[in-house]
Amino acid sequence: MSEKKSKDYYVYMIRCEDNSLYTGITTDLNRRMKEHLERGKKCAKYTSTHYAKNMETAWKTSDRIKASKLEYYIKKLTKIQKEELIKEPEKLRELLCEKIEYQYYINVNY
Repeated sequence: MSEKKSKDYYVYMIRCEDNSLYTGITTDLNRRMKEHLERGKKCAKYTSTHYAKNMETAWKTSDRIKASKLEYYIKKLTKIQKEELIKEPEKLRELLCEKIEYQYYINVNY
């Protein structure tokens, strides 16, 4: 019997050329960033009009449900709070401790 390998999921924040921030989820940060930068068919609707500039930060988790939950709550933060998360990713605990189980998310440098 073979074991099923778990897939990592990433929640990421991209800064766009107009200084806005886009938050999304993926299983492959490099591929997804390339899709945003190329603005092709697989590009997010938002980054097709607010041109992606660079990935600011990302968090890794081992399941899609947790990734989707983190993405949802980050999208509900104010721009100021999102900027705080970019500068200090450990603020995830402070900003969202009542919404998520923060220990399941590991900040990764991109």
